[in-house]
Amino acid sequence: MIRINNLSKHFGRKQILNNVNLYAPEGTCIGILGQNGCGKSTLMSVLAGTISKDSGEFFLDGRDLFQDRRQHASCVGYVPQGIPLIEELSGMDNLRLWYRSRKEIRRELDSGILAILGISDFLSIPVSHMSGGMKKRLSIGCAVAHHPRVLLLDEPSAALDFICKERIANYLREYKNQGGTVLLTTHDIQELPLCDRLFILKQGRLVPYEYDGNFHRLAGQL
Repeated sequence: MIRINNLSKHFGRKQILNNVNLYAPEGTCIGILGQNGCGKSTLMSVLAGTISKDSGEFFLDGRDLFQDRRQHASCVGYVPQGIPLIEELSGMDNLRLWYRSRKEIRRELDSGILAILGISDFLSIPVSHMSGGMKKRLSIGCAVAHHPRVLLLDEPSAALDFICKERIANYLREYKNQGGTVLLTTHDIQELPLCDRLFILKQGRLVPYEYDGNFHRLAGQL
């Protein structure tokens, strides 16, 4: 399980995260909603370790990952909104930077993570020539190369077509079934059924929200 305790971050005089608290058992997906600029990406970046926190703790099974960078690196996967790939390289060459061997890549392409994401169709294409959906799926495939127990996704389906969204959704279902914990930010109503619990990030705090299918009521709470 993961537990976030009193996580705070400010930029200048603006408090972006204000004592954020969250608990998530293994095998669950937590959806985080909120208006543009409310701090969702900042929350993901702090948890991923790409920007520093002001205060707070990020526990996985009782160990504070902020205090153990090696454990953090092995247990957390992160896919930001931007594409963390090398544009000049092919899909396969990008994968080789993340996976331990070609044999492991081939195994995952045949029947594992990369097969579910449908990456084999564009392995030879340079990233610079890929569609947004291809890049996003490849980014996820790279982020989970080390089989992390926690996966942080910042708007994973933004601007993607239905087929790409479904590929990603299928992978996330399988990831949860294997005991992984997902935290994702989203503006996409189609992703809400993937989430076991929803929170709205508002004024720097996470507020639990029970979605009943009424989108207009949800929009009014953001």
